[in-house]
Amino acid sequence: MPRAVLPVAVHLFLLKENKILLLKRFNTGYEDGNYSVPAGHLDGGEDVFTAMTREAKEESGIDILLENLEIVQVMHRKKETEERIDYFFSCDKWSGCVKNTEPEKCDELIWADIDSLPVNTVDYVFAAINFYRDRVPFTLFGW
Repeated sequence: MPRAVLPVAVHLFLLKENKILLLKRFNTGYEDGNYSVPAGHLDGGEDVFTAMTREAKEESGIDILLENLEIVQVMHRKKETEERIDYFFSCDKWSGCVKNTEPEKCDELIWADIDSLPVNTVDYVFAAINFYRDRVPFTLFGW
């Protein structure tokens, strides 16, 4: 069997009080109409922390210092045709105003109660948020 090569993605749990920032996917071809969190794939030559700060800026217009990021969940995820590794970060301190900087990919930003997420939240993101609330640092999803 060939050695696995896994895409790596970073996801941001941007928190204020008991709320989490969710973005409603639009016009992407993947999970459109469902909520997710600011996220993206690593670019070559960047670590997961750098990737997360870049994605936060690209998708929500904010600046995050590396010391304000904490890895709270790692997920080994299996999809029909591939496996992935997802790093989930929490952050409750940033600078700048949260805004939709990618309206061509996102048609709504909301602050959702972390204990009452919309039913149309992307399934693995929904699971990861619940695992974060339960303080579970590593999970398998889709196996």
